[in-house]
Amino acid sequence: MSAIVEQFLNWARRAPAERRVAAARALARAYLVSPLSPQEREEVETAMTVLLDDGAIEVRGALAAELAASEQAPQHLILSLAADRDRVAVLVAKLSPLILDSELVDMVAMRGEVMQVAIASRPFLSRAVSAAIGEVGTVAACRALIMNRAARIPRFSLDRIVARHGSDPQMRLTLLEREDLPLEVREGLLGKLAEALRELIVSHKWLEPSRADTVIRDARECATIAAAFEAPADNMPALIAQLMQGKALTPAFLIRAVAAGQTLLFEAALAALARVPHERVSALVASGRRSNLRALLQRAGLPRRSFPAFIAAIEVIRTSDFDAADSDYRRATQLIDAIVARYRQKPDRELDQILMLLRRFAREARRAAARDHAEELREAA
Repeated sequence: MSAIVEQFLNWARRAPAERRVAAARALARAYLVSPLSPQEREEVETAMTVLLDDGAIEVRGALAAELAASEQAPQHLILSLAADRDRVAVLVAKLSPLILDSELVDMVAMRGEVMQVAIASRPFLSRAVSAAIGEVGTVAACRALIMNRAARIPRFSLDRIVARHGSDPQMRLTLLEREDLPLEVREGLLGKLAEALRELIVSHKWLEPSRADTVIRDARECATIAAAFEAPADNMPALIAQLMQGKALTPAFLIRAVAAGQTLLFEAALAALARVPHERVSALVASGRRSNLRALLQRAGLPRRSFPAFIAAIEVIRTSDFDAADSDYRRATQLIDAIVARYRQKPDRELDQILMLLRRFAREARRAAARDHAEELREAA
């Protein structure tokens, strides 16, 4: 041990904690930025290594704060500080570029929530580390991960986070605020939200269970269709698969979708139900030939009494040219009113239930569009 290091140790034994904190900062800065000779650099490194055993956490924290973000910091110091108490370890866990992904994964598995949150907030996070957080991280750690736009999050990790923490209201909000959230993940969250709302409504006896089921189902269907308008087209097959798995791809849902003008979702659903290529379904819908449409609807397993409603909706969408300058309210009411009018003219209408469903959708479309229009006016005022 050099004389300089020995003198430092003798001094450190007697110096108060605040002086040792200042010395730790000075040593770290000198190591990183000063033009030291190899011998001087070794002496400074040795002195900092000795400070790892300092009884005052503030001293170790000072080292961590100065060294955390540097690629020039001694690796053994960074790893030692990362193994320290959370108050010290989080500084390097969140920032140090010297920690390997495998070491971060171990920290996620072995350390508590504070460290998990720090790691989830790193300036860059690999798929492996993100997957580890999604698999074992607490709800706070997973929220930090979702909020970190620099994190590369595998698709399956989003599913795990929804499965593990989707019942947490803040987690749902954090996930839904991501514009790049896959459509089928958004649908899964809507399902979690629907379950929570139903439990709340029924437990407070605000509605009878059967009425609560209807209200929640309608709200979920509307939210899913609205999300489909904003999502990339390549998200649609995965959404359809999830809806089929959850037995949510009902004739009523499809009527609501096509009545809302969501032809892409409707076509993707028919393709999946009928096991026909999407391109073929699009061509049949575009042709407008009723015999072909009936054959497609029958192959998809939809009830025969719903055929006139689907055909009426397709004909309206094919033949109508709504002005892009029209308000959302006008477009929504024009489309649904035209479908209702076309359906009522069908001579083969068997039951009033489908018409009743369409009329309810018309009412909902008008009210939703009116609310949106009123909100736009308030914001513009």
